[in-house]
Amino acid sequence: MRDPYTVLGVDKRASQDDIKKAYRKLAKELHPDVNPGDEAIEQRFKEVSSAYNLLSDTGARAKYDRGETNADGSPRYDNAFHRAYSQGGRESEGGADFSAGGNFEDLFSDLFGRAKADPRRGPGPRGGGGQRGGRVKGRDVQYTLQVTFAEAARGVRRRISLYDGKSLDVTIPPGTEDGQTLRLRSQGMPGLGGGNAGDAYVTVQVQDDSMFRRQGKDVYLTIPVTLDEAVLGGKITVPTIDGRVSVTIPPGSNTGSMLRLKGKGVAGQRGGGRGDQIVELEVVLPDRPDDELRSFLQGWALRHRYDVRKKAGLE
Repeated sequence: MRDPYTVLGVDKRASQDDIKKAYRKLAKELHPDVNPGDEAIEQRFKEVSSAYNLLSDTGARAKYDRGETNADGSPRYDNAFHRAYSQGGRESEGGADFSAGGNFEDLFSDLFGRAKADPRRGPGPRGGGGQRGGRVKGRDVQYTLQVTFAEAARGVRRRISLYDGKSLDVTIPPGTEDGQTLRLRSQGMPGLGGGNAGDAYVTVQVQDDSMFRRQGKDVYLTIPVTLDEAVLGGKITVPTIDGRVSVTIPPGSNTGSMLRLKGKGVAGQRGGGRGDQIVELEVVLPDRPDDELRSFLQGWALRHRYDVRKKAGLE
């Protein structure tokens, strides 16, 4: 694998935020859902995901920067042996001592996370991220999945391509928010020496919607109405995330008037039922008022004076 910094197009001094921004930009461009059937771009996407997987882990990044691991995160055996013996058997810079009497078990314990057995204590502990007796848990992997506003609100099942070329159906729960990460246990890279597989983390990106916007569990929608609908009232149909429904506009409504549709919002992920949909009215005049409307309003205005700016405190 190539240098992960080169893959993401960032400098080695880049911050974690810069690395995340670079990954998200590339993931949007290269995602298989955006480029169906393009194997070259799919391989590039996997390479970008693998690079981000390494650099987003500060510990793994530090080891790579020190030359202790390869670009895929695997230990560099040549580097370990070279440092161990290039100083006459003693690793420089306060590293492990491999001088006379040194123990190779210490070296492999450091490389594989294996606890050194002590006859007085018995086998080493089971902790350390699932590592024991040479067993090493596989690395976690990162994916990005784009869904529409309605899919995130209602929930959806989508298929993603894994790093090894296999596919997996992922359930996006109702009410998922933009940037939320889902954990898929044991769907990461395989472990070593019988260790458990890592996990997969899927970051969900919710696309902006031309009509709907979200605040908590409530969904907001601005709907245009005609002058006569606002003044006289009436019934209109409006879209919701579940489909179109009929609503009644009260007589004398105005721009900014709001109607609440109970239970037509987003489901809560921690229970509590769905939110509401708030329909905000926007009164829209005809593109070109005709002479009849103009004449009517001139006469009406002479008999019904009202100052909207004074009422709003603007005069």
